[in-house]
Amino acid sequence: MGGMRQDVRQHRLGRETVHYAWDRDLPPLLEIESGDTVTVETRDAADGYFSRHSTPQDVLARVRKGHALTGPIALTGARPGDVLQVEILELQTGDWGWTMIAPGRGLLPEDFPDPYLKSWDLSDGETARFNRDIGVPIEPFCGVMGVAWDEPGQQTTMPPRRWGGNLDVKQLTTGATLWLPIALDGARFSLGDAHAAQGDGEVCISAIETAATATLRLSVRRDFSLDSPELRTAGPLTPKTNTAGWHATTGIAPDLMDATRAAVRAMIGYLGREHGLSREEAYVLSSVAVDLKISEVVDVVRPVERRGRPQNQRGRRRPELGRQRLLSTQHLPPHWLAPRSS
Repeated sequence: MGGMRQDVRQHRLGRETVHYAWDRDLPPLLEIESGDTVTVETRDAADGYFSRHSTPQDVLARVRKGHALTGPIALTGARPGDVLQVEILELQTGDWGWTMIAPGRGLLPEDFPDPYLKSWDLSDGETARFNRDIGVPIEPFCGVMGVAWDEPGQQTTMPPRRWGGNLDVKQLTTGATLWLPIALDGARFSLGDAHAAQGDGEVCISAIETAATATLRLSVRRDFSLDSPELRTAGPLTPKTNTAGWHATTGIAPDLMDATRAAVRAMIGYLGREHGLSREEAYVLSSVAVDLKISEVVDVVRPVERRGRPQNQRGRRRPELGRQRLLSTQHLPPHWLAPRSS
């Protein structure tokens, strides 16, 4: 079913009706043939709750629910074991977006106990202005793209799964292709949670969240099978940002999350020290523009003899096994940033 048909149709699905959970029993809003294209309007992740005039107090007052997703879209003839091919033909954001710090969430909740909300102007379609000196290139993608699966009841949209969902892969921009294993007849594809820009990691829990319009070509493939999502980009991973040098901070720890936290804290310190950003501003910028990389996971500390307890049953000191030291780095394109005035 993956070949191109001559009678390909174009469809449109608006954002008037959305759903907030994955549900195998949710009826499709649209049924299309393999190879058809569909233009889908999505709401932002907060379902339109925030406005340009919202304040940090609105972050506290918000009642959380799942991502607002448009769909499901059924594909005629799709069946379990098939693969859904999602070709991203075009993505357009709304004219504004937002980023929040929500107490108790994100990578560093203990460092940021207070709410924070940043509004972004996206109207020129090219650059999201952070302030007079800092602009973030707009590279839109949908954070959530996935299919329903055979589990009863409503399932949260928050984690990614083998069926897709909240993948938050920033490289799924125009020209990219995503492949998803199909679990149910018809595939039941939905999407939403559009971002105008995001750093790999989305460390403060949000990117530049926005409404969007996505044009996709959806096809059913039976010439191979998958256990989890795969994707292919149309070119370099970040074509608008991978154009000059980068500044990186590092975190080194036995635990990957600890190494990541250390790298992010170091980046927050760098942005404050060199560019005069507040801690909240630096955290938000790290979430929308700084890429997290795992540089190595293989080197281990040599086994050492530990002095003192604990002891084994024979009273001998037990050697402490070496643990992996994981190197996590945060990368920022410094050509986005004007030098701090002295």
